[in-house]
Amino acid sequence: MSEKSDEQRLSVFKTYKLYVGGKFPRSESGRVYEVTDSKGNWLANAPLSSRKDARDAVVAARKAFGGWAGNTAYLRGQILYRVAEMLEGRREQFVREVADAEGLSKSKAAAQVDAAIDRWVWYAGWTDKISQVVGGGNPVAGPFFNLSTPEPTGVVAVLAPQDSSFLGLVSVIAPVIATGNTAVVVASEKSPLPALSLGEVLATSDLPGGVVNILSGRTAEIATPLAAHQDVNAIDLTGADEVLAKELEIAAADNLKRVLRPQPVDNPVDWPAAPGTHRLTAFLETKTVWHPTGSLGASGSSY
Repeated sequence: MSEKSDEQRLSVFKTYKLYVGGKFPRSESGRVYEVTDSKGNWLANAPLSSRKDARDAVVAARKAFGGWAGNTAYLRGQILYRVAEMLEGRREQFVREVADAEGLSKSKAAAQVDAAIDRWVWYAGWTDKISQVVGGGNPVAGPFFNLSTPEPTGVVAVLAPQDSSFLGLVSVIAPVIATGNTAVVVASEKSPLPALSLGEVLATSDLPGGVVNILSGRTAEIATPLAAHQDVNAIDLTGADEVLAKELEIAAADNLKRVLRPQPVDNPVDWPAAPGTHRLTAFLETKTVWHPTGSLGASGSSY
């Protein structure tokens, strides 16, 4: 039997799913919503996450935290670089999805995707260097070693930018996990498809399941239980508008979450700019250790 011509083939539409705990579940509620391009044309149905999905994602992130934070910084950097390799291999897919999501020409979408891959590599290189920048020995008056060391905060809820579906997304996820945290990511409400495809890349890289969990749906509906969740240690409010950000900040205060407020630079035209280290340090805690130096010989000289 001969193969069917292109005109006779049925279209095989992609089924987008959540990415939670290294697996691809549908929303617990069974709901979906239509995702359209900049002209209102239908692109796909995306899962409409529920509060239960958000709680499941937190459980997965907490389970993965110990192992991920316990890895050497060098290994985390190698794993992040592997993600960049996989992104490069699927570059054309992301160019197409970003062009559809943001209404960009192919050349402009390609520039956004290339910048996102470069951004991922940039953060991969920081994994074993950030501790040297923000940690070190402290001069103290007395016979003590006094050392400050950065440690990850824990589970971080990340509201991805609404208008930068891939470059902005990478810019808020990569620094969180580079420093040893695990993440529950709420994708752009209107343009979630690049984020859901990123989950497929993460699953086929060396990143352990649960380190990054990606949810799609109504930002306010998902973010509200995350902000109030007692096992979420921090929240990045980049993708929240002014009213929602204030509500979430109040909810986050209940268990003293670290809160990264929306920044003036968090808009589409500024994402290509050099990121600096502020997102790397936003979700780090500093542990300071004192240890007596002791003394040597009758002179009492310290070492």
